[in-house]
Amino acid sequence: MTTSAPGPDPHERAAPGVGRRLADAGAGAARASGRAARAAARAAGRAGRFTAGQARRAARAEGAGDSGLSRLIELHAFNAAGDAAVAISLAGTLFFQVPTGEARGQVALFLGLTMLPFAIVAPLIGPFLDRFSHGRRWAIGTTMAVRGFLCWVLATAVVTESAWMFPAALGVLVASKAYGVTRAASVPRLLPRDLTLVKANARLSLAGVVGAGVSAPLAGLASWAGPEWSLRYAFVVFVVATIWAIRLPARVDSSTGEGTLVLLADSDPGPGPEVVTPGGRRPRLRIPPAVAFALRANCGPRWLSGFLTMFMAFLLRENPIEGWRPEVLLGLVIGAAGLGNTLGIAVASLTRRIDPRTTVVAALLADCLLALLTAAFYGVVTLALLGLTAGLAQSLAKLSLDSTIQRDVPERMQSSAFARSDTSLQLAWVVGGFVGIAMPLMPRLGLGVAAAVLGAWALYVLVDRLSVRSRTAR
Repeated sequence: MTTSAPGPDPHERAAPGVGRRLADAGAGAARASGRAARAAARAAGRAGRFTAGQARRAARAEGAGDSGLSRLIELHAFNAAGDAAVAISLAGTLFFQVPTGEARGQVALFLGLTMLPFAIVAPLIGPFLDRFSHGRRWAIGTTMAVRGFLCWVLATAVVTESAWMFPAALGVLVASKAYGVTRAASVPRLLPRDLTLVKANARLSLAGVVGAGVSAPLAGLASWAGPEWSLRYAFVVFVVATIWAIRLPARVDSSTGEGTLVLLADSDPGPGPEVVTPGGRRPRLRIPPAVAFALRANCGPRWLSGFLTMFMAFLLRENPIEGWRPEVLLGLVIGAAGLGNTLGIAVASLTRRIDPRTTVVAALLADCLLALLTAAFYGVVTLALLGLTAGLAQSLAKLSLDSTIQRDVPERMQSSAFARSDTSLQLAWVVGGFVGIAMPLMPRLGLGVAAAVLGAWALYVLVDRLSVRSRTAR
């Protein structure tokens, strides 16, 4: 008796069909996901190209494209993008991983050392570079290249906890401040006929805000893989910026017909006559009283900026407000300051007329008042208001100083005026940072001292102004 082989199980016959259908469904889902990803990438690309196109058109408006100012605007966006990446990377390493006492000591040492070049060497940089071809382009490019190199060094130092971390970080800070000085001397050389210096500087500042805003999320994503990756991203940005700086128009290097502004005490009632030095050297002009007044008033907000940067970085780490993480608090203060800076640029751009003398005094007094208010009612809200006020006051005061220089300093002297005034303001920032590091980490004491310093400085500025007016009346 023979038996037939059993037929295949219906379930077994169905299994291959189900498997094929599942495989087809998975492939379809993968293709759909791929199409969606490609569509999203195309949309992001179109949005990015549209944004870049709009930004480029804005940078080239009112003759800025023909004069070469647009290239400097784009370069400044790269500068802000690199600085933002460095700040994000070091926020969690420089201040929050090293013991507080060790960090404060090292930062104070190297910040103190930076005061010597600012006080002695910086006033000589402008006249020195004017004697050489391609001086300012290479000077700006050098500040970018130095930061790129130091970012590469920092990328290794933050992982290995090398002793080079603090020197490299402070080197990045010094190079950033040096860039500000050299850039300030370059703006008047590239200014188109239809654009004022105040608008040009406001456009530069706005480009910096956009550059930092675009770069910050990218640097934040890179930092998820480790702080060294955001620093390597900053390295790439500064390398591109170095090439961009060298490609600036040759007019940046020209000093034909320019003179030198001498930052002396305004003992004379006016700027006085030009003095042509022997030997064919550049003519010299004594600083006008209005410019001296605006510059002194600007030193207050800039001093507060340096003080808050250093003091808050260590204070919020050592004595955070209950219920708040130190990183969040520091980000809140910095974000409020950035918002205030942006509001200041917007106000200066949209307002038809701002009295520079009133604005610089109001900025100084507002900083003093908010520092006193925060010392009395220390908390998250007052800290955010202090950061907002500090950013707004610094922005409006600087733009008012630019306006005063444009109005009272002859055009051929303006490059020297901007370079030397920026040098003074950078030095004020360094002094404020040094005081912020040296202060005990007690919020009410530190902020009270800041309010007292600003109040005393405001009194000095106003009294000196009244004495100049009385001498002029005689």
